[in-house]
Amino acid sequence: MMGRSTQALHEGLPPAMREAVDEFARHLSHVENRSTHTVRAYVGDVVSLLDHAARMGCATPADLDITVLRSWLARLRTLGGARTSLARRAASARTFSAWAHRGGLLETDVGAKLATPKADRDLPAVLRADQATDLVLAPGEEAAPTLLRDRAVLELLYATGIRVSELCGLDRADVDAGRRVVRVLGKGGKERSVPFGQPAQEALEDWLRLGRSSLAGPGSADALFLGARGGRLQPTVVRRLVSAYARAAGLPHTTPHGLRHSAATHLLDGGADLRAVQELLGHASLATTQIYTHVSMERLRAAYQQAHPRA
Repeated sequence: MMGRSTQALHEGLPPAMREAVDEFARHLSHVENRSTHTVRAYVGDVVSLLDHAARMGCATPADLDITVLRSWLARLRTLGGARTSLARRAASARTFSAWAHRGGLLETDVGAKLATPKADRDLPAVLRADQATDLVLAPGEEAAPTLLRDRAVLELLYATGIRVSELCGLDRADVDAGRRVVRVLGKGGKERSVPFGQPAQEALEDWLRLGRSSLAGPGSADALFLGARGGRLQPTVVRRLVSAYARAAGLPHTTPHGLRHSAATHLLDGGADLRAVQELLGHASLATTQIYTHVSMERLRAAYQQAHPRA
């Protein structure tokens, strides 16, 4: 769960710190059921913090104090860390501090005093509705197995707004074609049901009926989407195909997460309730979903300034 540079820093930590971060990683993975990506991010941040603390003379987690935490963030800022990155690292430090305090490794929860650097929140780039349509239709009508798969992938990503990891984790049993609902296992192991429309249903039916068996093999199990070798389709492959089809359709660079942004914005543009969109996207906090109201307002403002004679 560690990259090469993080591994090197980890090996250089004092034994008590190294044991603490290993136990913290196990807690995130097995108790809180965090994803591998999330655990890797937290561990990388905490190893960086503890390496900095060790350089300041700390030997155990008990030696951490607010001065060490602030010094660590200040050093990252001088090295050019973006505000969004610093905000995430501060959150990691607070999570580790709270865990260490609960476990008796810290006398007080020193991270609770650590302020979050205010992050710059850039508005996510979204496709127009007609551009999103061009993208999902980009694979064409040919019945080749991979093209049938790609059409179903693009249709489902845009229809549901699910994350690429959620899409790749789907099994055939997760699709309820009769109700047009897909069961999704999201962050933190939370399950939700997300509806999809007729175009996505037709694309899924074509893939399952005409395409999947051509790619299926011993390693396919019940995976909904398969790669060229018959295994479960991987997020890296989905990112490449979304980007390639966007380029082929003459669209701006687009990612699976960009399609998620687009789906959320178009739902709100169409009058969907904010809390309903929150539920569909699997956001734990309504504040995360609210950024899409800003996107919609920016689009409305741009349309007004272009069309109104007294704008």
